[in-house]
Amino acid sequence: MKKKRLQAENKKRIKVQSIASRKCLWAFRMFIIAVFMSLFFGFLSQTLLSKMGTLIAIIGIIFFIFVSVFFDMIGIAVASADIETFRSWAKEKKIGADIGIKLCENSEKVCSFCADVVGDICSTLCGAGGACIVVALTNDINNANIVMLVSISTSALIAGITIFFKAIMKERALKNSNRIILNLAKFLNKFLNF
Repeated sequence: MKKKRLQAENKKRIKVQSIASRKCLWAFRMFIIAVFMSLFFGFLSQTLLSKMGTLIAIIGIIFFIFVSVFFDMIGIAVASADIETFRSWAKEKKIGADIGIKLCENSEKVCSFCADVVGDICSTLCGAGGACIVVALTNDINNANIVMLVSISTSALIAGITIFFKAIMKERALKNSNRIILNLAKFLNKFLNF
């Protein structure tokens, strides 16, 4: 009897270790994806934004803020979506319900990718765009205090705008999570079944 109990405990411990190693593997994959995406987009931002004017940098910042807010909304929505709703929609053969179930079952991965990886990369790119604006605005200014003030103000404005829109989207994502994920699933369904 004791031997069977020890075998059962060993199987349980091995299963827990296997789950933990899969989670570490997922985190490592996200690390690799984040590094390469950051390198790619960082290179683009440094080569393109630094050669473009202030207007292009502002457009780039607005674009990256939008992307960051959109993906943050998806991350929050998938983390708070009700998988049982998607299962009932799947029984009704609602388009996108099956993909919605997969998104909900992998919510921690989807949320991590959307909110962390994409969000952090967009923040870095907004910072690069902000640096381009600061350089353009302070190119002819020799006063270090004014340059510092413009730099701090630019960073604060970018952060404030981002936080403002993320706060609005998070509230909407929490209230409409199932609808947001269903619409995303319908889009992915069309994209995957072109």
